[in-house]
Amino acid sequence: MQEAGQGARRDAGRGAHEGGCTCGDCPHGARAGHRRAVAEFLSKRDEFASGRGLPAAVAHSFGASRQWVSDELTQSADLVAERGRAEGDVWLGRVWRRTVAAVWGAVGVLLLAQALTAIGAGWSSARTAGLLAALVVAVLLTGASWFHRARGGVLAPVIGEDNRLSTSRAVAAAWVLFVVYAVLLLAGRLAGASSHTERDALIAGLELARGAGIVTVLAVVCAIAVLVRRVVGLRVLGQRLQKVRADRPRAADLLTDDSGRGSFADTQYVVLGAVALVFAAVRLARRPEQLPDLPWGLAVVVLVSAATYVAGKYAEGGRPVILSVVRAREAGDLDAPIRTGDDIEIRGAGFVPPGAQTADRLSRMVVRIGPVHVHVPLVPVPGGFSNPSDAVLTVPVPADVEPGRVEVQVVTAAGVETNSVGIDVTE
Repeated sequence: MQEAGQGARRDAGRGAHEGGCTCGDCPHGARAGHRRAVAEFLSKRDEFASGRGLPAAVAHSFGASRQWVSDELTQSADLVAERGRAEGDVWLGRVWRRTVAAVWGAVGVLLLAQALTAIGAGWSSARTAGLLAALVVAVLLTGASWFHRARGGVLAPVIGEDNRLSTSRAVAAAWVLFVVYAVLLLAGRLAGASSHTERDALIAGLELARGAGIVTVLAVVCAIAVLVRRVVGLRVLGQRLQKVRADRPRAADLLTDDSGRGSFADTQYVVLGAVALVFAAVRLARRPEQLPDLPWGLAVVVLVSAATYVAGKYAEGGRPVILSVVRAREAGDLDAPIRTGDDIEIRGAGFVPPGAQTADRLSRMVVRIGPVHVHVPLVPVPGGFSNPSDAVLTVPVPADVEPGRVEVQVVTAAGVETNSVGIDVTE
C-alpha cells in the first residue's frame, strides 16, 4: 500500500504542470489545477463509497480496506488543499487590481452623479471640493493597495488572521473612509472660501455639537473592531473557540460564520451600518458645509446593532466535549466488552470545528486512547462522509493499547482537546 501511495504522489507531482501550470505565477493554471484536483477527489470518494476501486489485497478485511480508503482519500484531500492554498495566494495577489479599479470606478460614478445633478442647478464649489476629496481618497487607497498588493490590496486591513473578511473591521473601515472624505471635503471648501463669513461657517461645521452622532458611531465601531479581535484571540488561546484558516477571503464572510451559514449578528450589523452610512452620505450631500449631523435616534440604532454583534461574538463557539464512549456493534454482532481491535463510538459535540468540513481537515482529527494516537478514518458515502461527524466518531482500538482502564480524548482539526473519558479494555 505504501508503494501504491508513493506512486500516486509521484504521478500527481508529474501532472502538476500538465494541462495548465498550477504554480503561483500562472493564476489561470492555479485555478484550473485546483478544480481538477477537486474533481479527481470527488470521483475517488464516490468510487470508494460505492465499494469500487479496492485492491484485492485489502478487500477481504473490513479494517484494512477502511484504513486503505482513508489513507487514499487523505492523500487526495491534501493535494486539493495544497492546490486551494495556491489558488488563494494567487487570488490575493491579483485582487488588488480589482479593488483599485473599483475605487476609481466609484470616483467615476461620483463625477457622473455630480454632472447630472449640476444640470440646471449649475456647478458649485461644493461639487469641486467633493470631487477633489474623492480623488485624494482614491490616490491614498491606490498607494495602500500597491504596498499591500500581495495581501489583497485595499482588502488587506479587513482580512482577519483566519484569512476571512472581518465584519467588524469592514464596518469600521467604511465609517473611517466616509469621515475622512467628509473632512477632506470641508477642507477643500475652506481652502476655496473667499469670505470670512463662509470660512467661519465651515469651521463651525466641524464642531462636536454638529457631528456628535457620527463621531460617537465612529468611536464605537472602531472600538468594536479592536475589541472583537482581542476577544476572539483570547477565546482561541483559552480553547473556548475553534478557528481554522480559510483558503481565501470571500465577500460572503461579512454575512456568515466560519462554516458558511448565515449569521444573524453579522448580517444585522452590516445592514444597519450600511443604512446609517447611506443616510449620513445623503446628509453630507445636502449640507456639505458641516459634518453630517447623524440623528441620535439612528445613532442609537447603530449602537444597539453593535452591542448585538459583540454579544454574538461572545456567544459563539464552545469547547468540544465527549459525552460517552461505547463499543460499536454491527448488525448480528454479540454484545461484549471492549477489546483491542474493536471499534468504539465516541459521542459528544463540537468535534468538527466551523469551516473544517473538508476532507483534509477531517483527516487531521486524532483520538488519544491511552498512550496511542489514532487518526480518525474517513468513511466515504455518496456526497460526503459518515465518519467523522460533529457528534459521533468511530475509531478502532489499536493492539498497542494495554488492557485495563484507559483514557479517551479527542483532538480536533483546530488543535483543541476535549475532556477525557475512561473506558475498560479487556484482553
